[in-house]
Amino acid sequence: MAVLTKPLIGVGFIGVGDISILHARAVQKCHGAHLVGLWNRSSDRAAQRAREFGCSVYATPQELVNDPAIDAVFVLTNLETHLEYTQLALQAGKHVLVEKPVGVSIAEIEQMQRLAQANDRVCMPGHNYIYEASMNRTKELVEAGDLGKIVSAYVMYNIHHPEEVAKRYPGVVRQILTHHSYILLYLVGKPVELCAMKATLHYKEYTEEDIAMVQMRLENGALAHFCASFAADDHAADPWTVMVKVIGTAGSTRYSYRDHVEIKPGLVHSQTYTAYQGSIINEVKHFLENCLRRGEAPLSTLADAITAQKMIEAAEKSIAEKSVVQL
Repeated sequence: MAVLTKPLIGVGFIGVGDISILHARAVQKCHGAHLVGLWNRSSDRAAQRAREFGCSVYATPQELVNDPAIDAVFVLTNLETHLEYTQLALQAGKHVLVEKPVGVSIAEIEQMQRLAQANDRVCMPGHNYIYEASMNRTKELVEAGDLGKIVSAYVMYNIHHPEEVAKRYPGVVRQILTHHSYILLYLVGKPVELCAMKATLHYKEYTEEDIAMVQMRLENGALAHFCASFAADDHAADPWTVMVKVIGTAGSTRYSYRDHVEIKPGLVHSQTYTAYQGSIINEVKHFLENCLRRGEAPLSTLADAITAQKMIEAAEKSIAEKSVVQL
């Protein structure tokens, strides 16, 4: 794939929900890129965001992807429409960053992968957490053997979401454990078997789960644990708001949201976890500057998104069958 050499990379947004605010800030941080315009299903929301972001509004998604000023499209819509808009953008010759969860099924993500290859374009999944420096450092330590033999890995998420916010999402298994899955794949590799449980503890009308846990055995015999919860915040000392640990026989590492906290609302969170915005900035910079400018690969690819989706579907099967699932 030829790298982009034009002075400014033109970006277009399809979908302008809450996450678009963080992506717009991230594009502003990239000196060689600018947000050209956006499209949203609600025209009122589109006009509002265009004023906030200082960009144009397109009448249709097709009009957006046909604009030669746009080189890259960010698909920021609901999960069920990711394939539709990713396909539209790739077939128009645009590079794509598609938010997670990437697709409804393994087949959808495989279709995106084939389209990207056929059109010689980058299609990068929105696996933002792994673009944090501490995650990169952990991977380096694991790969160099500096932590010794890996014994265990933990990815924890405990952030209370009121019911009106949770209703926007497909439950914590799909919405949050997707993050956990690609983090585990990036840091220590694939699991070979897993078992999972979920519960709905405090929602009155919304029927999807607000907490889920997964236990896994990795390829090297180590064990891993996931927790994803909208049910309650962790108020204990050194809380597991978002926590990633890798423990080996010769050392261990920790990543925590609580290292940087601003006492002000942050989109759907009661506080602003600065690392979250930082991860989006790093992800967008890698996509625009490393992938499109320099021809480098994403740190997490659509192949990883397919494996993460296999993990999610295995967890769903385990929950349904009350079984241990082989991967």
